[in-house]
Amino acid sequence: MGETTVTTLEGQEEALPQPVTDETGQSVWHRLRTPRRPRLWFEILLIAVSYWTYSLVRNAVPEQRAQALRNADWIWKVEHQLGIAVEQTINHAANSVTWLIVGMNYYYATLHFVVTLGVLVWLYRRHPGRYAATRLVLFSTTGVALVGYYLFPLAPPRLMDGGRFVDTVMVHQTWGSMASGDLKNMSNQYAAMPSMHIGWSLWCGLTIFALATVPWVRVLGLLYPTLTLVVIVATANHFWLDAVGGMLCLAFGYTVARLWYGALPHALPRVVPSQGHTTHLLPTRA
Repeated sequence: MGETTVTTLEGQEEALPQPVTDETGQSVWHRLRTPRRPRLWFEILLIAVSYWTYSLVRNAVPEQRAQALRNADWIWKVEHQLGIAVEQTINHAANSVTWLIVGMNYYYATLHFVVTLGVLVWLYRRHPGRYAATRLVLFSTTGVALVGYYLFPLAPPRLMDGGRFVDTVMVHQTWGSMASGDLKNMSNQYAAMPSMHIGWSLWCGLTIFALATVPWVRVLGLLYPTLTLVVIVATANHFWLDAVGGMLCLAFGYTVARLWYGALPHALPRVVPSQGHTTHLLPTRA
């Protein structure tokens, strides 16, 4: 069934080879690249396993302290040459206002996960046709970041020699940092480049800005990565250039999604039919 036959001169029928297709007539390759309605149980399992794997690989990267400190000194020198080495000033200024820096410590420890998961849930409920592509951006961004952690171990500013920066979590004894205090042995402290706080928050911000319909929500989407940038610097967890690294990883993630789906996530259909219904969902160019 599904094969084309021809009659030869001898009167015998021969089957012509056909592309690999499913029962609806679509190629397997096309099906894989077509947005489909996400399944809740699968998404929960996928996110849990993916984050566990990410944490396992990230923490398995050798903690090359000496190299990480040398790289930090090099980054600090480059930023001075570029005229952007103001992290120390921001760190000390924020640390002088207790309520502000304590709030930033908790912001750094919690919103990174809360907002990202919140955006994923929002996409799942309101934009199921764009969910898989946008999730692919996030996963690709995070995956390529692991390469950066392995190739370029980097100490955060708060761990640099000389006491130039204040470790605000240690000073104010706030909860939540996986790189300070009693929890420091549970996380690789020298995986600061690229910054996934920036990679993830910018992913959230761009997704909200592109898909939200309420103007003030779109503004909040842009404010979130901006505030995150201030927080990671004020708490001495990252250099400016770590943020640039996070942006480059996100650009890689969007490139992967664009190549796979043929369009950026926001350009895909918002809603897809249930499985079993067939329609052409890949974007068409005008």
